Amino acid sequence: MKIEFPEKFNMATYFLDNNIEAGRGDKVCLYYRNQTYTYQQIVNETNQVGNVLLSLGVEMESRVLMVLPDCPEFVTSWFAIAKIGGIITMVNPLLPASDYEYYLEYTRAKVAIIDISTLDKFESILSNARYLKHLFVVGWGNHSHSSYHELVSKASTVLETAPTSKDDIAIWLFTSGSTGHPKAAVHFHHDLPYNTECYAKQVLQIREDDICLGVPKLFFGYATGTNLLFPFAVGGASAIFSERSTAETMFEMITKYRPSILTSVPTMINAMLQIEDAKKKYDLSSLRLCLSAGEALPEELYHRWTSAYNLEILDGIGSAEMFHIYISNYPGDVKPGSLGRVVPGYEARIINADGVEVPTGEMGTLQVKGDSAALCYWQAHEKSKVTFAGDWMTSNDQFRRDENGYFWYCGRTDDMLKVGGIFVSPGEVENCLLQHKAVAECAVIGVRDEQNLIKSKAFIVLRSGFEASGDLEKELQEFVKQILAPYKYPRMVEFVEDLPKNDRGKIDKKRLKQSN
Repeated sequence: MKIEFPEKFNMATYFLDNNIEAGRGDKVCLYYRNQTYTYQQIVNETNQVGNVLLSLGVEMESRVLMVLPDCPEFVTSWFAIAKIGGIITMVNPLLPASDYEYYLEYTRAKVAIIDISTLDKFESILSNARYLKHLFVVGWGNHSHSSYHELVSKASTVLETAPTSKDDIAIWLFTSGSTGHPKAAVHFHHDLPYNTECYAKQVLQIREDDICLGVPKLFFGYATGTNLLFPFAVGGASAIFSERSTAETMFEMITKYRPSILTSVPTMINAMLQIEDAKKKYDLSSLRLCLSAGEALPEELYHRWTSAYNLEILDGIGSAEMFHIYISNYPGDVKPGSLGRVVPGYEARIINADGVEVPTGEMGTLQVKGDSAALCYWQAHEKSKVTFAGDWMTSNDQFRRDENGYFWYCGRTDDMLKVGGIFVSPGEVENCLLQHKAVAECAVIGVRDEQNLIKSKAFIVLRSGFEASGDLEKELQEFVKQILAPYKYPRMVEFVEDLPKNDRGKIDKKRLKQSN
């Protein structure tokens, strides 16, 4: 069945306002801390936020930068930007100020909706933010900027939906490139609903009585889909929390909200399995589905999880370029260690370096076709031509397909590391480490730990006068955390006398990987 959307189409109508038309206004759609929110409440506040954004000068096609933790204001801001025809750009609220400076310059956002916890960072870079006109601050505190709570409470709850086309730009989803600077995959209003129709409704068979809970935060496209848009598309509910996701927190949230769908990543699945007596202490019987993506799930973890909780994990692969998952294991049809089969509405093939499809069982580069593909990478024309050639999106992933149509992940084409489901550029971490006074030379690679998960490891050659020690190892890790986003720090550090070089004098990472 071909999935089509009308020419005049706005994704806020599809995901949110349609619930009012369906008579779900009084139904709870959001759980946060000890509060619940109905669809009508979310629609009303979304309209208020939209009216405030219009008063601050946001126009159709204007980019708005969202820097918020998981909270109701994230939800209402997200839908408000879409509803007025703006373009959503959303990033991690735990980044250093220098990253926000980059995003403000890259997006040219005139308005940034930020959490008050990030205000000091933003104020430190305002003098360099040549496009920014307003900081719209969520949270209470003394400041001279536009206050979310004060302005929204006074705004009208009536808002006309912008007359957007299904092919108008609606959202940028950030994906890290080999340089370490994130680039935006540019998506239309119909892209996210298309994947919802294909993956959420046909693979997950998401339904109105589902409650979704997620490990990743909503600014990740993975979580935006599974923990907000997918349940809202069918009148379901989301349970969100702003606290850091830890194994203990996830067990507590499952106990509190009794979700039916858990969105996770292999690192968290492993962490939850490490909690002593968790099976005796916590009840996971409310869950009907557990999802995993972000990095391939080791088969050993899958079996340990299913043995402990009798709940299968649907491992799959998606990307910012396609918005969400396009290859997945299916309920009742999981092949452990594989990433499953193609999602309805998508096509996938594996090609060699010449662009020719390889025989079954052979490894090659994965290409995907589907109507949720991005238009391009913003300000990256050459890279866009390589990735988005015709109808096919060429990934940076190596795969093989077996005779039964199951896809098996073989690794990244380049040296990018995926740690805890998030891409990390080794070069970015290396450049940071080289700023430390003790470091003469370094190299960062990915190695597998005892649970077969990829972790970053730094090899350090020290400058004269410095000695290797456990204290210095911790100092270097903390140094990276202070300069880069905290998750980018190397999980392991090894001090070495020298680093192997190739015949051109470059550090030979291949040899490092072979010896680890």
